[in-house]
Amino acid sequence: MKAKKKDKKEMRSGFTTGACATATTKAALVALITSEEQVDATIYLPVGKFATFEMDSCIVEPHFAEAATIKDAGDDPDATHGALIKAMVSWSKEPGITLDGGVGVGRVTKEGLPVPVGEAAINPVPRKMICETAKEVLSSYGIQRGINIIISVPRGEEMAEKTLNKRLGIIGGISILGTRGTVIPFSSSAYMASIVQAISVARASNCEHVVISTGGRSEKYGIQQYPQLPEEAFIEMGDFVGFTLKQCKKQGVKTVSLVGMMGKFSKVAQGVMMVHSKSAPVDFNFLADVARDAGVTDEELLEKVVAANTASQVGDLMLEHGYKEFFTILCDYCCTSGLKEVAGGILIETSLYSMKGAFLGKAGIDGRED
Repeated sequence: MKAKKKDKKEMRSGFTTGACATATTKAALVALITSEEQVDATIYLPVGKFATFEMDSCIVEPHFAEAATIKDAGDDPDATHGALIKAMVSWSKEPGITLDGGVGVGRVTKEGLPVPVGEAAINPVPRKMICETAKEVLSSYGIQRGINIIISVPRGEEMAEKTLNKRLGIIGGISILGTRGTVIPFSSSAYMASIVQAISVARASNCEHVVISTGGRSEKYGIQQYPQLPEEAFIEMGDFVGFTLKQCKKQGVKTVSLVGMMGKFSKVAQGVMMVHSKSAPVDFNFLADVARDAGVTDEELLEKVVAANTASQVGDLMLEHGYKEFFTILCDYCCTSGLKEVAGGILIETSLYSMKGAFLGKAGIDGRED
């Protein structure tokens, strides 16, 4: 269940504004914490399924981050189909989480609604989804600081003209809705269980080669790279690289292809197998060593690598100066780390892509016994 384009002939379920607001909040908060742009965010929906939302944009500044996604209402589009839904997250001097609506999110002016008069029209279920997801992210990074969250919909006021909001006393924009069941916060154990199930489905379909990706956009690049594989072979592992590799080996997968981007795979190359961990940031000295292995001798360029803000920035520097071997070497390190994690026995490939989908490099190591 993914918030991305599919064949129009398929009957697709869509996503609520509440789900979109939750996903953008997660992406913006992770970006604020890590200072790295997020290309997607995975959340757990009230209906009991995970969904990965691709970000249309992600902006990271010292004191705030903003992420946006485009709402896909599926094959039964409503007035908010195609809406750009944004979340801006900033640090607060006060403890706790403050949630409010910005441009294009309506304000309640009449009694009788599930939201008190004067507050942003963010209904109770999405309000809880957003706050619980934010709490989980803060907790996973060991952060105890207050945050402000502002949800906005740039064309929300225009879209609201096609709804009953004015009659209900909701002025200035759309409502953030989503009432399908009890909210379940993002669960690592549930996500890992879904990975195990996905691998089981692949093996039941006789897949001996699977492609594991860190998110929806990476998976899309993997599907383009391996068109010969059935859809069951493509598995989103999120941040659980080591766990997924071990499960692949345990269930008899022979070839595992990792597909991802610089930020997370720079950590895998270092041997970090849980790539969101706050205790394992990108080691830019390590990336400088990889650059040296790729033939970089310019000390000024190496200093720029060490001083970079993100791994993606390092990738841009290597591309700019023509050191394409850097990406092959980094992929080789990822393969080596993966084989060490599972103690051999499988063939591991790694492919790197830029955030815009440009293929950067690939390597593979066969760890199977003869």
